[in-house]
Amino acid sequence: MDVLAVTLALLAALANGAASVLQRRAAVDQAACEPADDAPDAHRTVRHAVRRSARLVRKPLWLAGASALGLSAVLQAAALAVGSMSVVQPLMASELLFTLLLGTAVFRRRPGGRTWLSFLMLGAGLTLFLTAAGPSPGEATAEAGMWLFAGAWIATAVAVLVLVARAVRGTARVASLGCATAICFACTAGLIKEVAGRVPDGAAAVLTTGYPYAMCGVGLLSLALLQSTLRAGTLAVSQPALTLGDALVSVVLGAVLFGEQIALGTHAPAAVTGACLVAAGTVGLSRSPAVAGHWDTTGTTPRGKPADHDR
Repeated sequence: MDVLAVTLALLAALANGAASVLQRRAAVDQAACEPADDAPDAHRTVRHAVRRSARLVRKPLWLAGASALGLSAVLQAAALAVGSMSVVQPLMASELLFTLLLGTAVFRRRPGGRTWLSFLMLGAGLTLFLTAAGPSPGEATAEAGMWLFAGAWIATAVAVLVLVARAVRGTARVASLGCATAICFACTAGLIKEVAGRVPDGAAAVLTTGYPYAMCGVGLLSLALLQSTLRAGTLAVSQPALTLGDALVSVVLGAVLFGEQIALGTHAPAAVTGACLVAAGTVGLSRSPAVAGHWDTTGTTPRGKPADHDR
């Protein structure tokens, strides 16, 4: 594995985790300062939401979180430019680890034993999977014909999953939307890698193709689907679909588009074990107050010490 790509991917995940925690902290601080509004009408509710959002985006913590999010995007693009999707995208799952660590410091809440166990499982699983799989770098860019082939399958899969989500309710709806979002995230990562691979040829080689515009379009679709996923249900259901789906689809796209190869051989059992640990750790961390965003609503022990909710 490329050490530079691994380092950049981990820094991108760290920036993502920092963005989540900082913006959540800003939202919590603002909510604590706002008076309760008893039974507002629809017009007042809209005006209040607009004013609240305007105040929020001026808060230093929120702006710091937005800056961290932008930095994460730059670092992820740099990681994809020098490394393979099969390495970078699975490593982005470590965002959950950094969210837990940063949330522990910012919200001053102590995670329970099961949360720390999930932390260790996810970290160990990522290390085991990537070490056993040993993905190769592949090519910097893909052929247009392969993108058309992959794009047709991606569009079909996302459309089917969205239609399924509209027809079902509960856990199945959240899982379907989560999988559709994960596919779009993986496709966005592939387009970022494609654009980054063409940058050395000059601006004309990038802007005269459809790749940067497709990247923006799919990226916006990913964000829209993510919001629908988060509204549909809890992170305990959506986060595994998002994290594992993104990693799996990225591995497939890396192989199909850029010729990245997974050399498992006799290491297949270790890679499968690592993937299972990642899945179990993701499920566990998605239930953690740090990741799910519940630390601002949980109580404390009678002595004023942070409550240990998941032990």
